[in-house]
Amino acid sequence: MDLPPDLPERVVCSIQAAVRYEVPANILLAVAEKEGGKPGQWVRNSNATYDIGPMQFNTAYLSDLAKYGIRPEHVAQPGCYSYALAAWRIHMHIRNDQGDLWTRVANYHSYTPHLNAAYRVDLMRRAARWEKWLNSRFATREVTFQIDKR
Repeated sequence: MDLPPDLPERVVCSIQAAVRYEVPANILLAVAEKEGGKPGQWVRNSNATYDIGPMQFNTAYLSDLAKYGIRPEHVAQPGCYSYALAAWRIHMHIRNDQGDLWTRVANYHSYTPHLNAAYRVDLMRRAARWEKWLNSRFATREVTFQIDKR
């Protein structure tokens, strides 16, 4: 997979955020690709919420983060902020949610079983492609996760 010229921010920001929040880089790159948002983008959903910015954060989720000073404008802007916030959120799903790794990561999109499953399948395919891309360009190492089976 070669990168189109408009993707360096997505790749650089995803890799930096993945390292910072201990999320596999291929997984965060796959989420960023799947979400496919762009800086400044607001996409209206059928439930009257919006998905915002590069990582397509839903306004319903962002309303819960307002108490920390996180606002829609922050995740809509260009730069690495939205990728870091997504990596933090995915890290929290991996650490706190139930299910296998892919179910936990797909909770970024939805906890609803059929929506999670569809997202998960596509995410796994994309992550496999990104893993090959990363391995062909960077020295990588295998990391295993211990998932608490609550």
